[in-house]
Amino acid sequence: MNRFNVVILGAGAAGMMCAIEAARRGRRVLLIDHARSVGEKIRISGGGRCNFTNLEIEGDRFLSNNHRFALSALSRYSQWDFIEMVARHGISYHEKTLGQLFCDTSAREIIAMLGQKMQQAGVEIWLETSLSTARNHDRFVLQTSRGLVESDSFVVATGGKSIPKMGATDFGCQLASSFGLPLVTTRPGLVPLTFAPADREPMAALAGISVDAIVGCGNIQFREGLLFTHRGLSGPSILQISSYWREGDVLAVNLCPDEDVHTFLKDQRQSRGKQAVQTVLGDLLPRKLADAVVHDCQLSGNLADQPDKQLQRVAERVHNWVICPLGSEGYRTAEVMLGGVDTDALHARTLEARAVPGLYFIGEVVDVTGWLGGYNFQWAWSSGWAAGQVA
Repeated sequence: MNRFNVVILGAGAAGMMCAIEAARRGRRVLLIDHARSVGEKIRISGGGRCNFTNLEIEGDRFLSNNHRFALSALSRYSQWDFIEMVARHGISYHEKTLGQLFCDTSAREIIAMLGQKMQQAGVEIWLETSLSTARNHDRFVLQTSRGLVESDSFVVATGGKSIPKMGATDFGCQLASSFGLPLVTTRPGLVPLTFAPADREPMAALAGISVDAIVGCGNIQFREGLLFTHRGLSGPSILQISSYWREGDVLAVNLCPDEDVHTFLKDQRQSRGKQAVQTVLGDLLPRKLADAVVHDCQLSGNLADQPDKQLQRVAERVHNWVICPLGSEGYRTAEVMLGGVDTDALHARTLEARAVPGLYFIGEVVDVTGWLGGYNFQWAWSSGWAAGQVA
C-alpha cells in the first residue's frame, strides 16, 4: 500500500496550490487527477491567457450562504501574494479592465510556474488516475486505479460541474455526502441566459450584436458588455447577473447607459425630422438593434411625426428593457458551479471538515463563487493555500 501524509484529489488551481504549500512543510504529498495533464481549466481560461486574479478582491464579490466564510482565506493569502509569485517567476501580465489581470502571452506560463514549484517541493503526481472509494479509519484509505493509498489528510479539490467536456463532474459533492457533509443546492453560474421561443424569435436577427449595457436583477447591477445570441443573451454583464438570477426573475436592461435617449431624439427632431426614427436612434445603438427597438414600439412615420410621448416610449424601451429569461445554457457553457459543500460544515481558517478531522474541501467544490474576472481563481489560490498550511 502507498502511504502519504496528504493526498489531494484534483490537479487544478486549488489542488496544485495546496500541494505546493503542504509539501513545503515537509509533508509527503500525492496529487491525483483523472486528466492527462495538470491545470486544464487554467489552460483554457481567459481565452488562453488566464485571468489569474483581480486587483479589486472584496468579500462582497463572492456568493455563498455564509458571505463572510471566504474572508479568512482571502485575507491571509491575497491577490497581492499571488501577483508577487507571478512577478517573481518572471511572468509578464497586464490589467485588461475592471482590475482583471491576464498573462501577456499564455496561461501555460501559470501552469508551468505551479508545476515547477510542485517539483521543487517534492510533490508526487498521478495523472490519468481515478478514485473510486474513500474511507476514514484513523487514516484515510483511498481506492484508486493504481491501487490502495493511505494518508493522514485527504483534500478534495475536484472543482464543480462546469465545463463537462473537460471531464468535470459532481464527484467532489458525492464525496462530501459520503462523509456526511451537507450540500448547498448546485446550479450553473457565470452562464449565458436563454429565452422562450416567442421571446427568442424577434431577437434572432440581433445575434452577434454587442453593446455596453447595465443589467440588473433585483438590487444587483452590472455594467459590462452584453451580447445577443441565437438563444438569448450572453456577454460579461449577463454572465455576472446569471449568478444572482433565479428562474422566474426578470432582468432590467439599459442598452444605452451614457445617453438620455428621450432628450437626444427630441433634440434631433428639429434638424433631422425627415429621417426615420431608427435611423437617428442608430447614432446611439447598432442599426439592427435600433430597428428592433422601434419595431417593438410599433412606431411609423419619420422622427418629425412623433410626439414626445412616443419618443418617451422608445427611450423607456432602450433604458429599461424588462425581460424574463426562460433558463440558462447550463453547465455546458457555465464557467463555475454555484453551491457545493456547505460552509457551515467547514472551518473557515483551514477548510477542514468540522465532523471529519483531516478531511478538507477547497476551491469550486465549496459553496463560494466569485464574480467573473479572476475572482474564482483567487478563491482557488487562497483556499488551497489555507488548507496547505495545516493538511
